Amino acid sequence: MSKLDSKLLIVDDDQDVLLAAKLFLKQHIKVVHTDNEPNNIPMLLKNESYDMILLDMNFSRDATSGKEGFHWLNKILEIDPAIAVLLITAYGDIELAVQGIKEGATNFMLKPWDNKKLLATITATLEAHKSKKELQDMRSKQKFLMEQGDQPYSHIVGQSKPMLDVMNTVQKVAVTDANVLILGENGTGKEVIARALHRASKRKNEVFISVDLGAISETLFESELFGYKKGAFTDAKEDRPGRFEAANKGTIFLDEIGNLSLSLQSKLLSVLQNRNVVRLGSVKEIPVDVRLICATNMPLYQMVEEGKFRQDLLYRINTVEINLPPLRERQEDIPPLVNHFLEIYCKKYKMPNKRLHTNTLKRLEKHHWPGNIRELQHAVERAVIMSESNTLQPNDFFLSTQQDKSGKADAGAAHNLEATEKMLIRKVVDKHGGNISKAAKELGITRASLYRRIEKYEL
Repeated sequence: MSKLDSKLLIVDDDQDVLLAAKLFLKQHIKVVHTDNEPNNIPMLLKNESYDMILLDMNFSRDATSGKEGFHWLNKILEIDPAIAVLLITAYGDIELAVQGIKEGATNFMLKPWDNKKLLATITATLEAHKSKKELQDMRSKQKFLMEQGDQPYSHIVGQSKPMLDVMNTVQKVAVTDANVLILGENGTGKEVIARALHRASKRKNEVFISVDLGAISETLFESELFGYKKGAFTDAKEDRPGRFEAANKGTIFLDEIGNLSLSLQSKLLSVLQNRNVVRLGSVKEIPVDVRLICATNMPLYQMVEEGKFRQDLLYRINTVEINLPPLRERQEDIPPLVNHFLEIYCKKYKMPNKRLHTNTLKRLEKHHWPGNIRELQHAVERAVIMSESNTLQPNDFFLSTQQDKSGKADAGAAHNLEATEKMLIRKVVDKHGGNISKAAKELGITRASLYRRIEKYEL
């Protein structure tokens, strides 16, 4: 069996333990160093780069509390936050070990140990450490996707495994011209991913056209997407290109594609197959060269079985599928998302920087977030506006606290989200003196979507 290509440091005040561990582990691991004096740790870490440290929890200061172990654990992570630390203790104190994990240790081991179990634990911990480093490298490679750009869709914020998988897929598929279908619940950030695909593609210097198909009526579909000639209908005062022509050489993003009727699906499929459009009132075919990205929150495969969505269209639009996880499945992303929105809205409303109380963050992490990132964003914006303190307390966030047995939030959550959305729309529209175009731009939605919400809330 080949040795693990890793470098270990064992720190324990018992010389017999150090000798026994080194004699066994050096048979399986390339480099094993030992030291019985924890005060040497800073110097050792300065001179060497270790993959893992096996750290005793109790030295001479006292026998069982683990205070020295916690002290040196914190010191190690302060020097090298990415290093793997395996805690060892002779007292079988699980609570102590669990506390160590909470403070940043990777794993723990109880003395006296079985050699096979020790090696298995070290191997598993090193593997987890390697995966963590690979994920960190992936985040670094994805940094360009998170840079400031086309606000309000310029950031992918997330460090969770599901979002790193999404970012990895984005990186792989972006450089191709493959059609992409983005699936996910409302508010999960489908347009953010679409724009990230565009920014990382060969078409990044060309236009990105976003089309909310849910906001286009049946009668306006062809004129909006394919354009029209002067005189094609009563209000057609001049020739006008459609969205596909406008997106030529760039990317077109068709959001809410699951809302299209079968007849409109057929018209869209024809354009995607032939790669040309015909303006209303004309017979001339106009070639279009676009990268197609579609998105929906609807169950397209079920709709195909029910005859509500064309199977050939589904095959056409989903060369690559990206499934965005709901916020409740990526709770570790809540803190960075909250900080991201706090920075945006404190700057937007010219307020001093605000932070969250520890109890507030715990409450946000426990919430079900039926409206996903959009709900979180609105909740943070409202809290920034309404709170009079620079430290946001739990009661600054109006969230539903009751959930049904399926885990879904009750109607109160939807009501709170709608109330927040209504308040924000009124505020932004008033800010721009009723100018719908400017208000829609600031809110990050289309004019048609804003009109629908104004009508919905009777503003």
